[in-house]
Amino acid sequence: MGVFFEYYRAADRAAAIVQPEHPRETADASCGLPEFDVVVTKWIDPGVVLGQLVAFAGQVDYSVRLVEVVVLYPPPEGAPRSDEEWDALPEDSPYLEGSCIMELSAEARDMLAGVDDARLPMLAEQWAAIEEFSRFTDDDDGYMLSLTKELVGLARRAREDDQLLYCWVAF
Repeated sequence: MGVFFEYYRAADRAAAIVQPEHPRETADASCGLPEFDVVVTKWIDPGVVLGQLVAFAGQVDYSVRLVEVVVLYPPPEGAPRSDEEWDALPEDSPYLEGSCIMELSAEARDMLAGVDDARLPMLAEQWAAIEEFSRFTDDDDGYMLSLTKELVGLARRAREDDQLLYCWVAF
């Protein structure tokens, strides 16, 4: 099955975490969620896989700490602090299963948003060659270029509207 990551932009943290258990892609006013500008991915986590795209985009060395994130949901202030507290959580606790929402740093957004369009094909090619994608077959259909363009476009729109990027994760 895998883990799904939905990258989206929002006006602020309060807007980003509205109904955190619901996917951002399918949000609409009828279910009480605003419609988000979303890019849906699978296996593209913020720290490692997206982090490498950000490094290529910003032409900087990759580090697992390059894309700084702040976990917004489940709320960190309510997280268990000991093994005993973890063991005492009910099976349906949001700390054990469900969704997670993270806010990505403005620096990561700006590195993606700042990529020149002429570099996008090379950027997608570099990204497609990372170890985490080695189990996939050749990118004959141009998926990596399309995904790169979508993520860069999302970052540009977020920067233009003075918004940050967020990641909704379903596991």
